[in-house]
Amino acid sequence: MFSEIQHSIVMVNFINIAQRYILQQLKAVVDFLLHKSGLMNSIFSNLMKHYIPAMLLLVLSACVIKSKQNHKNQSDQGLNENESNQIIISRTKYYNQLYGFWLGECIANWTGLVTEMDKIGDIGEIQTGSFYTRNDWGKPDQPSIWGEGVPSDLSPTIDFVFKNEAEIWGSDDDTDIEYIYQHLLDTNQTSILTGKQIRNGWLNHIKSDEENYLWVSNQKAFDLMRQGITPPETSNPKMNEHFEMIDAQLTTEIFGLFSPTRPDIALKMSYLPIRTTARKDAAWISEFYVIMHALASRVDTTISMKQKIFWMSDQARKVLPDTSYSGKMYDYVKAKYESGISWEQTRDSIYYRYQVKQKDGYNITSKNLYCNGCFAAGINFAASLVSLFYGEGDFVETIKIGSLTGWDSDNPTATWGGLLGFMISKEGIEQAFDRKFSNKFNIHRTRLNFPNNGLDTFEEMAKKGLSITERTIKEEMKGELDSVNNLWYIPNKELNIYPRD
Repeated sequence: MFSEIQHSIVMVNFINIAQRYILQQLKAVVDFLLHKSGLMNSIFSNLMKHYIPAMLLLVLSACVIKSKQNHKNQSDQGLNENESNQIIISRTKYYNQLYGFWLGECIANWTGLVTEMDKIGDIGEIQTGSFYTRNDWGKPDQPSIWGEGVPSDLSPTIDFVFKNEAEIWGSDDDTDIEYIYQHLLDTNQTSILTGKQIRNGWLNHIKSDEENYLWVSNQKAFDLMRQGITPPETSNPKMNEHFEMIDAQLTTEIFGLFSPTRPDIALKMSYLPIRTTARKDAAWISEFYVIMHALASRVDTTISMKQKIFWMSDQARKVLPDTSYSGKMYDYVKAKYESGISWEQTRDSIYYRYQVKQKDGYNITSKNLYCNGCFAAGINFAASLVSLFYGEGDFVETIKIGSLTGWDSDNPTATWGGLLGFMISKEGIEQAFDRKFSNKFNIHRTRLNFPNNGLDTFEEMAKKGLSITERTIKEEMKGELDSVNNLWYIPNKELNIYPRD
């Protein structure tokens, strides 16, 4: 890091010398003109000799600065560029943001569970009537499709679910696989997990019998692992008929946080974890979420949360093929938001377009799946965009809308709760609700074979995530650590986001 500082000092000295030289030359030109005009000995000649060169230098400097600003604004609005070709991140701040990720994800996950599968539409054998609206917030919860007529036991009303400082957050399928992946990256001291490491981790930490909190593609992939199959073959459509389901969307977002500012490396890190359970659109949608999490550290810090969210999502959109249903879903939902209609109207519109009419190649309804594919990647992706766009970066409003939108409502809420929680950190979440929360987490509610009988804290989870991130920055990004100032220096590479396989 001393070479960078020395380089900066040399550049500042060079600029100062250049400015003095230019000022001397401008003064000489003014002297010459005054002499030629016969004004050399006039009463205001001294004023002109000093005032005019200084003003010319000031105008010239302003033009150069304005030119740089225009180039920056035209190149990529929303991007947090750094003139030294490095992006600087505070490790202390990042630690607090990782804490915010886990806290925000838990609040949103458990809040979304209240309404999970309450409303999925009226197609097929299972019909749930009209969808919720904003007026249902705070009203009695209605039974889910498997509730046998009984509302959620988490809350009698549709409302936020909290844990106070004396209580413990429990893991769920929206947090526990990410917890496993963080543990595997840490214990294997690597940034890129192999298929064998993923398989061994799943077999070691997931119960082989019920209740093991696995569904659809996760369950099928786990069954294949027990038969000796290794990722990515566990998502091969020839062996895993559930490859189009939601599973990878809720288990891999965290890889974006392990690769701050660099979605290309985040996609490299998450490639196998995503393809443990997903292919095609389900995989691309998962990559969309990973990219947004990686860009949370790159977005311009001077713009509003709404602007940040839309810049990040528009960048992540580039990973979705234009011909894919996922890409068309993004464009459709965003267009509805921009039209000015309510989020309820947009939600009803995506239900009609994608489940009733099966537009844009989304044909899940024709497959006659249980609950009309209420677990599918596509419809839940569209639903997640409703809460993302209409929430406009506000943590509370985003989770409210996500909980009321329908389908697998705990998944989109958990995703956005984690992302927004990371962006505003622990302190921002506490300010949003004007209260404190539990910092304790029990991974053994759903998984097994972890230290301390599964009891952990967000502080320790954030420390572990910080260590993984630092290894990624050093080994994958070739970045540096300034241990004196507790900063990371990350090479500022141009974004290059495009559809993969």
